[in-house]
Order: sequence, then C-alpha cells, then structure tokens
Amino acid sequence: MTPSSSTRILRELSRKNAFYFFSSVGNYTGHRAMSLEEFATKIREVETASLEFHLYRGDFEKWADEVLEDPELTRRISAVKLLEPTGNALRDQMDFTISKRLVELKSSQ
Repeated sequence: MTPSSSTRILRELSRKNAFYFFSSVGNYTGHRAMSLEEFATKIREVETASLEFHLYRGDFEKWADEVLEDPELTRRISAVKLLEPTGNALRDQMDFTISKRLVELKSSQ
C-alpha cells in the first residue's frame, strides 16, 4: 500500500459520496459517514437492524469498493458477510474489521 492510496482511502468525502445508514428502504436513520474513520464510529452507534440491512444488500462492500476504492476492505467485509452474523455479533465483527483496517491505513501514511 502506498501512502497516496491510504491517504485517498482515508479522505473526507463529499455529502454525495457519504455512506447513509438506513434501517430499511426509505427509512433513513439520521446517521451518515463522510470518511472511513467516521464510518468506524457509526458502526458502533447505529441500530444493528441497519447493519444487517446494509450488509446483506452488499451496500458496505459497494461503498468500500466504489467510493473508498479499497479492495482490501471490500474483501474483508465480504468475509464477514460469509459468516452470516446478526445483531451484536455483526456489530462486533464489523467494528473489528473496520477498526483494524483503519489502523493499518493510518500506519502506512
């Protein structure tokens, strides 16, 4: 990983590219993440129903891949999905996965 790619992944995003958390189609939770760091925080705050909704639709993977442009994070989120966690187990898995990636990216800057 080059410093420039980690800087790109960790950048502050526009409102258009932020991740917006929903609990179901059309039901916005009021939470959004405008960076990977903010996403890590929101994973610990939003209802687990929102995490389940987005994980199983592939929304987290799509955002990591297309917006953050982080194939490694995309792969790790896919691996979490294969475990089929729900509720707090899902929150814990996502928290661990995102936080670990965040530390790696920051240390490579």
